[in-house]
This record gives sequence, C-alpha cells and structure tokens, in this order.
Amino acid sequence: MPIFHWPASGVMCEGMLMVTRRIAMLSIHTCPLATLGGKETGGMNVYVRDLAREFSRRGIAVDVFTRSQNSHLPHVMHKLGARGRVIHVPAGPEAPYDKNKVFDHLPEFVDAVLRFARDEGLTYDVIHSHYWLSGWVARELRQAWGAPMVHMFHTLGLMKNQVAPSTSERETSRRIDVESEIVQFADRLIAATPAEQAQLEWLYGADSDRITVIPPGVDTNHFFPMSRAIARERLGVRPDDWNILFVGRIEHLKGIDTLIRAIALLAHECPTWVQKMCVAIIGGDPGSNENAELERLKQMRTQLGLNDLVTFLGARDQDQLRYNYAAADFVVMPSRYESFGMVALEAMACGRPVIASEVGGLAYLVRDGETGFHVSEGDHVQLATAIAHLLQDDVTRERLSRQAVTWAQNYAWPCIADQLLDVFEAERSSSLPVFVAAECAPR
Repeated sequence: MPIFHWPASGVMCEGMLMVTRRIAMLSIHTCPLATLGGKETGGMNVYVRDLAREFSRRGIAVDVFTRSQNSHLPHVMHKLGARGRVIHVPAGPEAPYDKNKVFDHLPEFVDAVLRFARDEGLTYDVIHSHYWLSGWVARELRQAWGAPMVHMFHTLGLMKNQVAPSTSERETSRRIDVESEIVQFADRLIAATPAEQAQLEWLYGADSDRITVIPPGVDTNHFFPMSRAIARERLGVRPDDWNILFVGRIEHLKGIDTLIRAIALLAHECPTWVQKMCVAIIGGDPGSNENAELERLKQMRTQLGLNDLVTFLGARDQDQLRYNYAAADFVVMPSRYESFGMVALEAMACGRPVIASEVGGLAYLVRDGETGFHVSEGDHVQLATAIAHLLQDDVTRERLSRQAVTWAQNYAWPCIADQLLDVFEAERSSSLPVFVAAECAPR
C-alpha cells in the first residue's frame, strides 16, 4: 500500500465518470530532458520526466511546456513515451538564462503556449505546474482554458533564505511575493511531505484544506539492487575499497562542506583507513569556473589534504548513475534544506543506506535505524561517527540495505501517479458548473 493515499473527493453521477485524458505540465525554468547535476537541474527534472512517462504509459497525453534554451533543438520532442512530449517554448533568449529574469518573459511564454494549443486544436483537462515561475503562468492558462490548476513548488524561497550563507544568495522578494500569491489562487497544492505542508501553512498562510501530501516517486524499473562487484568493475572502482557517495547540485544548501569536514576528521582519527576509503561527489561540472561553491569546496579539499580521498566527478546521466549507487557502500546527504530528497529515494531503491541530515523531506523519507541514519544538520562530528559506524559494521549495513529496498517500493511511480490522478479527478469534478453539480447530488 502507498504510504500516503488521499482518495478523490466529490460526487459524480453514474455514467458521468470523469477521466483525465490530456495534461499540460509546466516546467518553465528547466527542461525535464536536461542533464542532471547542473545548477538548475535536479530532483524536479526527474519528477516531471518520470511522472510524464508514467501517465503516458497509461494512455494519458502529456505536454510538458518548458522555456527553450537552445535554438538548435526541435521545439517539439517526443521523448516521454508514446503520448508524452516536451514543448520548448521560445521566451526570451534561447539560451541558459537567469531564472529570476525569466519572470519578465512569462507573458511571451503564455502567448506562445496558447498559440500552440490553438494551432493544434488542443484542450487540457488539468494544468500541473512546477516551481514558482510555472505557477504564475498556470493562472493565465487556467483563465484561458478553464482547466483546474494543481501546483507543486518543489522548493520554497522562504525556506532557502533561512539557510542562505549570504545576502547575495538569498531568493528575491519577487519570488517570495509570487509564491505567496500562488498559495492563494492555486486550486490544489501538492506538498511532498507533511513538513512541507506545515511550511506552506506557517510561512505562507496556505489553507490546509487545499493541500494534499503526495511524495515524489522513483522508477523502480531503472533503480534497483544490482551486483556491487559488477558495478565497481564497470566504473573502475577497486573491489575492496570503501566507497562513499554524494549526488546532487553543487550548492551551499546541499551541505557538501559538512561531508568534507567529516572525512577530514576520519582521516585524522583513523589514518589507516585512508588507503581504502574514497568519496565520490557527483554533480556540477568539475571543468567549470562558473560555480563559486564548487571552487570553494575544491579549495577546502586541498587545504584539508583530501585530494586523494575526495573526487569531484561532475554530472552523470541516470543510466550511469544507477551504477554509481550500486558501487557505493552508502550515500550521504548532509543537506541544510531538502524539500524531499529524490537522491535518497533512488539510493534506497538501489539497496543503499542513506545518512542524511534530519531536515525537511529527509526527516520523513530516510528511516533512522531502518534505512539509514539521521544526523544533525551541519554537525560534521556526528556525521563522521555515522559514517564510521556503517564502514565498520557490515551486518548493520546489509540490514539497512535490505530494508531500504522494501521501503522504496512504496514510492514506485505507479503508486504515486494513482494518488495524483485522484487529485486531478477531484479538482475536475469540483470545477463543474453549479447546475451539473446539482444534478449529481445524491438522493
């Protein structure tokens, strides 16, 4: 059974069962087909891509509208299954662009989407928007199409500001204002965890009656347990090494500096471990000088004498990423803020325990002592202790691995898609004209 299930509400007459047949998804600032691990690519890309594919497998048509960032790519790409498309919409420069400046081009985006739908004679049953930019556009499309708007933020500006290391890295007041408005006008908000629901209510004044908690899913046909030996041979990892893995964007809120400090402590306290321990950090572009956080972390690695222990591997596509999970002994997520934690879910689906900060979605997703360990955010000593425990205790590590796989099955995409379709149907039924709803009233 899914761990969260919220059945559809509303009354429908016999013979009037509503079925969602075409969904407009909005992922404006980042394309679901983009390579993961970059500055603006991560769990949300995976969410949109894999959910669209799951709907497509069910015969539901899905159009994902995203801003075109490359004039050489086709504007329509059929890469989300038989009935799923990515529509690259020109709005502003057809190049990577500051997401905050994208806001000024949203009217162009709306006009282009409406024109595309009109030219193809399309109507949509539901608008499923992702992130604050998409939520702003969804309101305009809802007005034009009359379709209900179901929105998911993925991250919240006010939460990110609580862990921002400097004023320059804080989210803009425009983002906060827009998020606050979306909370008020969206027909339904999807929160990844009860923690995110609480944040929406406390920080943004959201109405709890219009929030449904549905976690993201994982593709268990892609991420599943496989031989560690085979994976290590494929990646060139020595068979007897201790392999610790981090996967995610290279940014301050991911807490990679905490992991590096923990490894430095272990190297100092247990010098004999150095020869057999390696830490792989996947994300970002190690050849780029544009990411200040990446450069800061490299300098920290050098200053702490960890150049032989910590390796920055850059971004990896998900075809290779599953082998990285399989080759690892466990995954570490020392995040300062994490709305959910897709990486933890993928790792557990591959049978890898996760050591994670007890923040946000990770506090719910990772089961302390069952599928991994919780540590206090920013506490490198506690993190080092948890790492040492898993490195030395094969029995515990294997037990956590088995339990992680079982736990991850609750999040398989078919389970999650069922719950979202329930919400879509409920919103569609509640948006029927009053006279139709009256005809459907129970006698």
